[in-house]
Order: sequence, then structure tokens, then C-alpha cells
Amino acid sequence: MTDENPFAPPTPRAAVPSANESRTPPADPAPVPAPPGAPEQVTEQLPVPAPPAEQETPHQASHGTDPYAMTQGTTQGTRTRRGKLGARAVSAVVALGLLAGAGGGAATFALLESQESARPADAALPEPAAGATQVQRPEGSVAAIAAAALPSVVSIEVRAQQGVATGSGMILKADGYILTNNHVVAEAASGADVTVTFSDGHEQPAELVGATPDYDLAVIRVKEKGLEPLVLGDSDSVVVGDSVLAVGSPLGLEATVTTGIVSALHRPVKAGEAAEAAFIDAIQTDAAINPGNSGGPLVNSAGEVIGINSAIAQGPGTTGATGNIGLGFAIPSNQARHTAEQLIETGTATFPIIGVLLDPSYQGEGVRVSQEPQQGTPAVTPDGPADQAGLKPGDVILSIDGRPVSVADELIVAIRAKAPGDPVTLQVRSGSDEREVRVVLEERSSGQ
Repeated sequence: MTDENPFAPPTPRAAVPSANESRTPPADPAPVPAPPGAPEQVTEQLPVPAPPAEQETPHQASHGTDPYAMTQGTTQGTRTRRGKLGARAVSAVVALGLLAGAGGGAATFALLESQESARPADAALPEPAAGATQVQRPEGSVAAIAAAALPSVVSIEVRAQQGVATGSGMILKADGYILTNNHVVAEAASGADVTVTFSDGHEQPAELVGATPDYDLAVIRVKEKGLEPLVLGDSDSVVVGDSVLAVGSPLGLEATVTTGIVSALHRPVKAGEAAEAAFIDAIQTDAAINPGNSGGPLVNSAGEVIGINSAIAQGPGTTGATGNIGLGFAIPSNQARHTAEQLIETGTATFPIIGVLLDPSYQGEGVRVSQEPQQGTPAVTPDGPADQAGLKPGDVILSIDGRPVSVADELIVAIRAKAPGDPVTLQVRSGSDEREVRVVLEERSSGQ
């Protein structure tokens, strides 16, 4: 009886029969007892050689320093042992593998056939219909404003001995003038190299035209013509809730646009070190601003620049900029325009003063003029604006132009938002008497 199942595993065979013996296997695969007196049958055993003593084991190969060599050594060891098997043993292994594979293939085919009805006939995903409506980006949309602003915003890199500083800037004029923050390019005054990267990726070296730490503004210039400038709008017309875009290179990521609104106006912001602190009558926004956005524009829905992004709030206990927390501050565009014109024309900028020293230890209502001279400087400058208006040491300033002030920075910021020669009205308390005082602001140059 022959084995008619081609996928059944082979029956272990006895000693190889001679040519005259029948090759037909017995009907019953179970061993049959030999008749009395017959010679005992011997089953052939294929010897499996032991690996040579000097062959390196996989564990020993793993001591190599290359992790890939470890895997390679193990594989080579395995291949060496396989190569020393007898030819007949290899044939038996291959035959068994093929048979098992054939049997497994039939079973797999049957399984797939049984699941065919559960699979989709076509795996192609839906595609847009021909002539489908395209996304509309009308004039005034965020995408349209960003597309118009991005070509006029640059990335700035300053290389100094202390390291590399990066920031953003906006093109002011077609002949290469660029506006940014003073703290971005401050090292340029000491000879540091300044490089400007434009929106199309090309770079140009830049030179410092002028800077003022008092307003944290600076103008640099590249030798290039035909640039597309952005328009400085009227920051006095901005109201809380206006939509805005912040454009720049936060954390070195060039041409980044974020959106938000104007969160507040006239925020008194003191930025920088005490010796060169900038006092900004800032526009507050919740548009994401991060380190590297400094010097980039804050743009309104008309595509006009209404501020220069300059600072972000820090959480309590932090000593450095930690990233966006929804509290960013921009220098108003009207201030930026006035200062930039001065820097382009003269290389320096001026700011207004009233000619008094303020008492930082005072805790009461309003802001108090110092009662004593400080480091040889009188509390009220002789013949200065405040002296001419009748202010005395110890007087308390309650408001400026009807805007209440409660800390010294608020008064300084409110004054810096004006121009030299502008008149302001102060509400002043002397003892128990209150009066209004008109003061004409005096000019002082940066660095004095």
C-alpha cells in the first residue's frame, strides 16, 4: 500500500534495502517483530559532528567593539556548523522543510480564502471630485496677509566673541534699511559681524546705522536695492481685540507666522539690564512670541505694522526667557517710526524727560519725586521742565494727561511715549494740596 498523501511527513526508514528487495512499504507503519532466528534490523543513524574545539562560540564573538560584528560573528558560527552536516542529512532537512512549507501554504491559502469575503474589494481611498471647490484665501485673510508680509521680514544673526545672537527684522526702505531691536544687534557696536537672511534664502552682511537702548530699537543696512518694505501703520488707532500676526524667526525657525489679538494697550514694560533698560509703552498680544521673534513686526489685518515684537513675560521665579505664555509685548509703530527716522538721519535717537528723580522706595498713591539728591544729582533738575513748572522735591505725581500712575515705571513709560517738545499735564499733590501742572518735555540723547 502506497502513501497517497503528499503532505504527510515521511516515515522513518529502516536500513537501506538492496536492489532486489521490494520498495513497497508495509501496509502498517508499526514495527513488525522479526521471526525467530532472523537477524536483527539496524536503523541507520546519521552522525552529527561536534563543533571544532577551536571554533569561537557566539558568546565569545560578542566581545568585539562593533555591535554589528557581534551579530555577524554569531551568524558565521551558525553557518560553519551547518556546513559540516552530512549531505544526506541536509537532503532530509530540505525535504522536510519543503513538505512542511507546502502543507503550511495550503493551510494559509484556505485561511485567506475563508477571509476574502471580509476584505474590501477595492482598497483605494476616496479622492477629491473633479472641479471641487478650492480653498478661498480672500484679501484680508490670515494667509493673504502672511503671504504679503513674509518677503519683507528677515532673520538676523550676530556673531561675537561671546557667542551668536539671533533675531528678526523688517525691511524699512527699498534701499536696504532694516529695523530691529537694539538687544538683537547690540554687539555690532563692538565690531561683531551681522548677517541678514532674506525670505528667499540669500544672505547679505549688514552694518549698524544707529541704535538706542532707551527704546530698544536699531537700524541696520545691507547693500541691496529693490527690496519690498513693510508699511508702519498708526499704532494710536489700535484697539483691544484687533487681530494681529507676529512674523519672525522664533528659535531660529525662519518665516514663522503666529496669530492672536491685541490683548491690552499701554503696558509699562521695562526690558533689559538696569544700566541700559528700555522703557516701552507696549502693545500686549497673545500671538505666540518666542526668543528669536525680537525685532520682527506685529501686523494688523490691513497688512500694516503696528508694533515691533520685543519682549515676553516671565513667570515668577524665572530669570530668563522661557518661551511663549501668551503675554508678548511690542513697541508701538508710531514710536518705532519716530526713532527709526532719527537713527537713519543722525545715527542717534533722543527721548523726552521732565527733569526729576523718582523715589523708588515710596509705597503710597502716585509716584513721589525724590526728597534728597541721589549720587550728587539734584531731585529736581535746576531750570529743567519740572523746575520751571513749579515741582518741588517730595511732590507726588498722581497722573499724566489724565492717566493714573502708581509706580515709577508707569510714569517713565508714559513720558517716553511722547516726543521732546510735547506738553503734558501732571496732577500733582504737594502736602494736602492738589493742582494741575503743565510741563513741556525736554530732549535728551541716548547714552546721556
